Amino acid sequence: HAVPFFFSTMAPKEQKSKEAKALAAANSSKGKRKKWSKGKQKDKLNNAVLFDKQTYEKLLAEAPKYKMITPSILADRLRINGSLARAAVVELEEKGLIRPLVKHASQSVYTRATGA
Repeated sequence: HAVPFFFSTMAPKEQKSKEAKALAAANSSKGKRKKWSKGKQKDKLNNAVLFDKQTYEKLLAEAPKYKMITPSILADRLRINGSLARAAVVELEEKGLIRPLVKHASQSVYTRATGA
């Protein structure tokens, strides 16, 4: 005998609980998401805040031989912090060991003192 079309012969789909739905959604999540890199961590420069005798002698011995002298170069090579490097540059200039090329509010560039 024919079953009228509005009677479905399929068993009713069992209703999932809210928790089950949430779990299914969390598990499927369209494949694996791209993992963002956490970013590169720059190593902390443990630079000296005050001159010790050894560093100061190295400054007086080597810095006047550099072709170009800036606070950032001194900070990098002598492992001193920036404000110490700025002070060192001023002192070297006062002693006549280096001469200024560019004096600017943000960056000062010096060269070794030559006879000229």
